[in-house]
Amino acid sequence: MEGSLPRHLCHVQKSSAIINRFHALIHSTALIALIYYRASFLLQNTDTISGHTPIIPWLLVFAGELVLSFIWLLEQAFRWRPVTRSVFPERLPEDKQLPPIDVFICTVDPKKEPTLEVMNTVISAMALDYRPEKLHVYVSDDGGSSLTLYGMKEAWEFARSWVPFCRTHGIKTPCPKAYFSSLEDGDGSEFLGTEFMAERRRVQIEYENFKARFRTASQEGGIRNESMSSPRDHPVIGADQVEMPLLVYVSREKRPSHPHHFKAGALNVLLRVSGLISNSPYILILDCDMYCNDPTSAQKAMCFHLDPKISPTLAFVQFPQRFHNISKNDIYDSGVRSAFSILLEGLDGLQGPILCGTCFYIKRVAFYGSFIQDDIDILKLRESFGPSNEFIRSLGQNYKPSVSKDGNSLSTIQLQETQLLASCSYENQTKWGKEVGFLYQSVVEDYLTGFIMHCRGWTSVYCNPSKPQFLGSGVTNMNDMLVQGTRWSSGLFDVAISKFSPLIYGPLRMSILESFCYAYLAYFPLYFISVWCFGIIPQLCLLNGIPLYPK
Repeated sequence: MEGSLPRHLCHVQKSSAIINRFHALIHSTALIALIYYRASFLLQNTDTISGHTPIIPWLLVFAGELVLSFIWLLEQAFRWRPVTRSVFPERLPEDKQLPPIDVFICTVDPKKEPTLEVMNTVISAMALDYRPEKLHVYVSDDGGSSLTLYGMKEAWEFARSWVPFCRTHGIKTPCPKAYFSSLEDGDGSEFLGTEFMAERRRVQIEYENFKARFRTASQEGGIRNESMSSPRDHPVIGADQVEMPLLVYVSREKRPSHPHHFKAGALNVLLRVSGLISNSPYILILDCDMYCNDPTSAQKAMCFHLDPKISPTLAFVQFPQRFHNISKNDIYDSGVRSAFSILLEGLDGLQGPILCGTCFYIKRVAFYGSFIQDDIDILKLRESFGPSNEFIRSLGQNYKPSVSKDGNSLSTIQLQETQLLASCSYENQTKWGKEVGFLYQSVVEDYLTGFIMHCRGWTSVYCNPSKPQFLGSGVTNMNDMLVQGTRWSSGLFDVAISKFSPLIYGPLRMSILESFCYAYLAYFPLYFISVWCFGIIPQLCLLNGIPLYPK
């Protein structure tokens, strides 16, 4: 009976869909009347032609109204068929039958991204409720910081106590900082005996010692690595790998003469290196400040990935981003509440949500496009994936990584191969960043990569449990908000005017409503035109007695 029960359910919000469609009908009627009024005035009014009524204010306001109408029309696609989902991880097969998972965490600058916070994210990922031999955590240090390397070693030492403690007592908050700083933490309440409290106290002391050692190392600049010259000019850096779960430190080679493509480039390096070491079929990608808040997120994602009805076309399972440092007022909307409460639920009722850059479990083969067919020539594979024969072998379904689980490091040959995969020149004359892996054509690599996946026929789902599966740090000041908003807006509009414009490239490759949703995000930066027009023109016209609306 358990095998026949569904592992997830999809609930269509029929009442919301009906109300949304009725509202769209009424609103569109009003917009048509407004546009007709503007057009008829500009084309037929003799006062305008003779010059008694200035035409420029009318044109500017009309342009603002057209832009708002265009954006509003695209937005209605989100409200066409909103859905919610329920998952039943208890109906999954035994843990030993679940597939392996790789976890990717990227960091760059320890000054902007405090290394202690990054290590808490790393430790929380290692403490996921998953079989240790099937969990592999990869950290990309794009700044080549000796402090981050030192933090990795210290985090591993502390995790050797923290991970068994979490699994023994069923701790529900896998991040040590969040667990120990919580004033009302019910984790392990059923074990509140002398033995549990003593072990908790011991682990807490170890955590305080871990933080103290790290603060000391921070003041001393971490550990020295004489081969490093600067965060933008350094060779490949490697560290010992360890098991239970596997923890891998990767710092790719970066040279000023070679473009590094920021986060997308770092993730593609992790994709190649992990393919050689663990080659797990599923990957969890996290921002360095987005720690795991629930140890069962992997099981929830597997409820979808292991469903034979949707799994063949399912690329990724997206979880919402939640933040622990935002006040209830949230005056800058750092929590992006409308996106994760309305937009993604609407997308989920179509072909699936967009790729949000973090908090998602994705299928590895979704990154490889159509280049891993059984009958494809080896030379074509090399043209697409680069010169590494070992990595090309990893593309096969029967490939088994040869990394020893009882050793603490890679063999010399394997280490040389991973250094080749992480070199700055490896992607030259290949399809990486163009058709393979995360795409480089925009600074919003997550949006563009997810869009192309959907165009290739992949689908996605949105899973929003009541308890946040991941918690991160949101922006809390105007400067950071403007920097972040500028990056998003410029990247999205860059896609809008490129050959991948959702309204041109999308409709022939995906549903029209899904392409409308992508277009809404891409063209939303044009909103500034309406803001400026309505923030200036009507007030000036009022002061000068220029009519803009019917009496």
